[in-house]
Amino acid sequence: MLCSKICDLLGIKYPVFQGGMAWVADGRLAAAVSEGGGLGIIGAGNAPAEQVREQINIARGITDKPFGVNIMLMSPHADEVAELVARERVAVVTTGAGNPSKYMARWKEAGIKVMPVVASVAMAKLMTRAGADALIAEGGEAGGHVGDLTTLVLVPQVCEATHLPVIAAGGIADGRGAAAAFMLGACGVQLGTRFLAAYECAIHRNYKDRVLRAGDIDTVVTGKRLGHPVRSLKTPFSRAYYKAEYSGGTDEELERMGTGALRLAVQEGDIERGCFLAGQAAAMVKKEQPAAEIVREIAEDAERILREAARWVR
Repeated sequence: MLCSKICDLLGIKYPVFQGGMAWVADGRLAAAVSEGGGLGIIGAGNAPAEQVREQINIARGITDKPFGVNIMLMSPHADEVAELVARERVAVVTTGAGNPSKYMARWKEAGIKVMPVVASVAMAKLMTRAGADALIAEGGEAGGHVGDLTTLVLVPQVCEATHLPVIAAGGIADGRGAAAAFMLGACGVQLGTRFLAAYECAIHRNYKDRVLRAGDIDTVVTGKRLGHPVRSLKTPFSRAYYKAEYSGGTDEELERMGTGALRLAVQEGDIERGCFLAGQAAAMVKKEQPAAEIVREIAEDAERILREAARWVR
């Protein structure tokens, strides 16, 4: 069975994380992934603490296995959610879109394993010094907020820069990607886009169908001008936003365009106005499956591929 030190650290069966996608990764999805042997993660996004508490309670009502909460540090509710997860003593906190250093001591006191998402070697070194338990090195192939470096380049450099366990993310959708991540030095993988096609993922049918039909060049990065690049599927919204971004639209106009667009995609399936976040791995997502089956397939396929690779080398 594919196992690594991240499994021992967290008490999980497989070294497979589900990304904490805002508006998408709720308590039900996170619990299904954890029940399947991976690490499910609730996406706090811009939600206030009370809504995040509700999702934590939902997850605990389904599973007694470890799960995490992802905190987007740009959220206006980041402080209250950071305190909530400490009081609730969730097993794991992952973070994105910022520096979580000011919260780290509180989380560690609560016995929480802290795993920031990093997109550069400099951030990896900073989070190592700050006392993180592991790092999630995410390449620009991922959906949502992205950095500039690709997973293939970022992961080995982060592995060299830290003594902490490294989880690879960005562009990984199957056992082949997981096996490649292990060869780069990672001891686990995080997938977001693949879990959009999980039965337990409650996104609108239009969103799920868009992912299942996606081709290899069907995503685009917008928001670079504002300093917060985001990868999503090509839709009327993303094309309009991209055009406004590079043809004279003001920053204020761009902010207004983006406000609420993800919710419109997730909850209403609004093709015209919704932002359908997805990574480049969408082209490799071909069918709906139970979350537990996705976790198991990735782990088993990766193990088989790594064993085969060992036979190829003389």
